[in-house]
Amino acid sequence: MVEAHKKYGKLSWKEVVQPAIDLAEKGFEITKRQASELNGLHRKLMDINVNGTALVNLESTWQERSLLIQTELANTLKLIQQKGRAGFYEGAVAEAIVAEMQRGKGLMTKEDLKNYRAVWRKPITGNYRGYKVITMPPTSSGGIALIQLLQSVEPYPLNRWGHNSDSTVQVIVEAERRVYADRATHLGDPDFYNVPQKQLLNLDYNKKRMADFNWSAATPSDKVLAGVIKGKESEETTHFSIVDHDGNAVSITTTLNGSYGSLVVVKGAGFLLNNEMDDFSVKPGAPNMYGLVGGEANAIAPNKRMLSSMTPSIVEKDGQLFMVVGTPGGSTIITSVFQTIINVIDFNMDIQSAVAAKKFHHQWLPDEVYVEKDAIDSLAVEKLKAKGYNLLYRGPIGRVDAIIKTKWGSYQGGADPRGDDLAIGY
Repeated sequence: MVEAHKKYGKLSWKEVVQPAIDLAEKGFEITKRQASELNGLHRKLMDINVNGTALVNLESTWQERSLLIQTELANTLKLIQQKGRAGFYEGAVAEAIVAEMQRGKGLMTKEDLKNYRAVWRKPITGNYRGYKVITMPPTSSGGIALIQLLQSVEPYPLNRWGHNSDSTVQVIVEAERRVYADRATHLGDPDFYNVPQKQLLNLDYNKKRMADFNWSAATPSDKVLAGVIKGKESEETTHFSIVDHDGNAVSITTTLNGSYGSLVVVKGAGFLLNNEMDDFSVKPGAPNMYGLVGGEANAIAPNKRMLSSMTPSIVEKDGQLFMVVGTPGGSTIITSVFQTIINVIDFNMDIQSAVAAKKFHHQWLPDEVYVEKDAIDSLAVEKLKAKGYNLLYRGPIGRVDAIIKTKWGSYQGGADPRGDDLAIGY
C-alpha cells in the first residue's frame, strides 16, 4: 500500500490511513455473517490467543450490529500512518510479531521483516474476442491461468450453446483440467524459477492442449499431464473493484489464505497472521487445503513467494475501460473470474447477473467437478454424468465483485450475493 501510494497517491498518506484508524478505534457494526463466523471460531480463538484478542467477545455472543472495537489494531495503524513502511516492519510492531513467533515456536526474525520488500511486476495481458485482458503475473498463477482458459475456449461457440449447457460445461471443464495441470508443474516465484510464461500464453499451445479431448467421454485427469515446454525462457481473501470519477480503475486482491488466516492474532498489534505457507507445495503431489497439488516450481525456499490464485483483472474494449473484476475463493478464484468474464462477453449478461450466476469448478486434481446447486440443469447433468464427469455439489463458489462501463458511458456494479458484498456509486 505504501509503494502504491508513492506511485499513484494524490491525497496525503495520513489522510488515506485515517479512515481505517477510525474504524478500528471507534468500532463498526458487524454483519450477521461476521457474528456467526466469530461465534463459530470462539473456542479456537480463545485456545490459540491465550493473551486475549478483540475478536473474542468475553461478555456474550456476537450479534448482528455488535460493535467491534480493535484498539491494538488502531495503535498499529497509527504507527503505519506516522512512519509508513517502518511503522510495520520495524519498531514496536516488528517486535510484537517476533514475540508472537517465539510464543508459537515460529522462525521469523526482525531481520526477515526488515528485509522484506514489495515488488512491482509487469502485468499479464491477453486478448479474448476483441477484448484486452490485463491481469496479475506470477507469483500468482491467476493471470496466466485466466488467459490460458480464455484462449482454450475461444474457438468454441459458447454463445450458441448457451450458458451452462452440457457442451459449454464440458469444454470449460476440459480447459480447466489442462490449465490446472500446467499450473501444478510450471508456475512458481519467477525470482526462483524460470516460469515459461511466453509458451503458456501462446495461442497455438493452448489450442493444441484442447485438441485431444473427446466429446463422447470425460478425459481422466490421470491421463492429463502438464504440457511439454520446449526449453526454458529467460478461501480468506478480500477483493475490491474500483473506478473513480476520473475513470481510473483498480482491481485489488489481498489474502490471508484461509478464513481468518492462522487464527493467531499478534498480541499488542491486533492483526491476524496468515496461513499463506499452505500455498507452497510441501512436496510434489501433496495437496494443500484447497486440494491443489504442485511441484518443484513452487517448493518452499527462503525469501521465496508462494504461488497464489489471486486474479484481479481489468478488461478493455477498443482501448477504453470495460470491466474491473476479481474475487476471493482460494483455488476457485481463477475459474470464478473466468466465468464472470465469459458471462458478460459470451452470454450478454449485465454485471450483477454475471456475478450472481451459479458457477462450477474443476482443478485437475482431485478429478471432480464442483457445482453450486442449480448451476446446471438436470438434463445437462445427466448427459455429463453419462460421459464420465464426476459432479459434486458444494456451497458457494467465489464472491465476485465487478464493475462494467456501459456503451453509454455509465457504470454498473455487481456485488456477489454469496457474501456481505456491496456495490456503491459516487
